[in-house]
Amino acid sequence: MLHRRIDLETREHAHLAPYAAFADATRGRMHPEEESEFRTAFQKDRDRVVHTTAFRRLEYKTQVFVNDEGDHYRTRLTHTLEVAQVAKAVSRALGVNEDLAETIALAHDLGHPPFGHAGESTLNRLADAEGGFDHNKQSLRIVTKLELRYPHFEGLNLTWETLEGIMKHETEYDLPDGAWEPDKRPTLEAQLVNLADEMAYNAHDLDDGLRAGILDPRSLREVPLLESLVSRLAIDLDAFSPHDRALLIRELLGASIDDVIQATHARLEDAGVASVDDVREHPEPLARQSDEGHAAARALKAFLFEKLYRHHRQIRMARKADRLLSEIHAAYLSEPTMLPPDWQGAASERGLLRAVTDYLAGFTDRYANDEYRRLFAPGRLT
Repeated sequence: MLHRRIDLETREHAHLAPYAAFADATRGRMHPEEESEFRTAFQKDRDRVVHTTAFRRLEYKTQVFVNDEGDHYRTRLTHTLEVAQVAKAVSRALGVNEDLAETIALAHDLGHPPFGHAGESTLNRLADAEGGFDHNKQSLRIVTKLELRYPHFEGLNLTWETLEGIMKHETEYDLPDGAWEPDKRPTLEAQLVNLADEMAYNAHDLDDGLRAGILDPRSLREVPLLESLVSRLAIDLDAFSPHDRALLIRELLGASIDDVIQATHARLEDAGVASVDDVREHPEPLARQSDEGHAAARALKAFLFEKLYRHHRQIRMARKADRLLSEIHAAYLSEPTMLPPDWQGAASERGLLRAVTDYLAGFTDRYANDEYRRLFAPGRLT
């Protein structure tokens, strides 16, 4: 039996909640084109994101630990996949559009530079004269301009809802672009991706910090949520094993997902929303944690910031990343003919500073290290 696009769209209306974003009601694309016979508009968006060069590069971009510190730590790509999994789980339970949520999740970090937030901070400083650097805006540049895969337009020509979800991605570390209907909320799917991002990195950064030995298992008692989970799961922190770590992370993420599903459902019921327009017009986000869940997550974030993100090993990495990117950036600005020919052309079109910033933002950790050696290593001419 064939399931054509019209059948999939009909199924959405039959099975999704009335406040979901329906694919056949999209505001459309910047450039008119025929939709797929067998995929909805949001499914088509998802597939286009996955096939980008920018998506593949995420495999070698830092989440917390740089790529050469070990094969088992999260990268920006595996973080993205975990966010997509969480976003789909909560979207499915709440009856909203999994395809849109997955697409936004897969695209939300396309614009991240090498070396994680340290790299973003450096590029923001270096590009100050051009308005700075923000990875949400860079993600939009990638999907609307920098990816050149189609003959009749720049970018991927994604739907308005996907672009909105990218630009209104908002967490404690990410700020939305106020130029996109600042008086309106994004779709519930986009709001759930925002929470999925935080849930995923809280869980997997804790996992990686424990694996790396930076976090002492006994210090988990300092976080009420973790202390409660450890007690319920009968984990002995003085004899903490890889199995215990996996169990703890699994239960932490599962509890976070359940909390968001239940708290968001209660908020939706209380608000009486009956359409995606009601979601957009609501004065506050409808996707939420419970008060207790929010307080627990903030305590966990504070613990990770103090014990992991500000650990001396991470500070060293951030300083090295700043020096490396700053020196490469300065070298290109001082001698633009060192840029590859296509990027010299980009500099002519959009200005040297913008082009160099775009170029460096696309670097992986590995490529940045290699380029630094090519430019500055004594005795190396190529």
